[in-house]
Amino acid sequence: MLIFVDHRTDMLKPVRYSLSFLLVPIQYISDTPARIASWSSDSVKSRETLEKENIALANQVRLLERRVQKLASTIAENKRLKELMNSSAIVDDRVIVGEIIGVDPDPYRHEVIINKGARDDLYEGQAVLDADGLMGQIVEVGPITSRVLLISDTTHGLPVHANRNGVRAIAVGSGVLDKLKLIHVPDTADLKEGDLLVSSGLGGRFPKGYPVGVVSMVSHDPGQPFATVEARPTAHLDRSRYVLLVFAEDEQAVESEMLSGGEE
Repeated sequence: MLIFVDHRTDMLKPVRYSLSFLLVPIQYISDTPARIASWSSDSVKSRETLEKENIALANQVRLLERRVQKLASTIAENKRLKELMNSSAIVDDRVIVGEIIGVDPDPYRHEVIINKGARDDLYEGQAVLDADGLMGQIVEVGPITSRVLLISDTTHGLPVHANRNGVRAIAVGSGVLDKLKLIHVPDTADLKEGDLLVSSGLGGRFPKGYPVGVVSMVSHDPGQPFATVEARPTAHLDRSRYVLLVFAEDEQAVESEMLSGGEE
């Protein structure tokens, strides 16, 4: 009868309402085990998910760090190439760009290997420059690589003159990458710290007018006929990666061509 009355009329609606209010705590209690199980499952899954996400993020950070390092290296390399290209625009002679691919492991020999050789028409004695000045000369030419003797090597000598007043000297290597020595400089020679030394072109090995070094020390000894003069190379002998290989024109050939042209 209660079911019939409840189904056909609304007489028991207040009673149902009161009962539903009283049953709420019981429903919460009965649902507690299910909620605990669900919470535990979600917690375990969340921990596993977080660990996986942490591993993935750590790997992504490492990848991005490597890319940033590579990008920084590429930017620096592009900057050096731009400087080198700007320098090649100033050079009057024909030049090609080479890359240093090896360094002599002997600490007493200052030599490097470049990725150009006979197939690029390189020759022994050819001048090698970087973006800031003369680096050395080619001493051995192979089919696809060549060996370059740096101006800091103790066996290397280079005729130079001061750009300020034309005082001539011979710059020889000291065995230290950042120091050159000027030999047989008269004690009365007008050389000062900061004077720019450029290749004089004497001897016919190096083209004239290229920066070689900056005078860093001048010492006069009253009892000696020659002054002690040291210079700092303008080229970055220990850092340059790309170099310019200069094909100097034969000045005698140019002069003879001009004379023959004038006779005609």
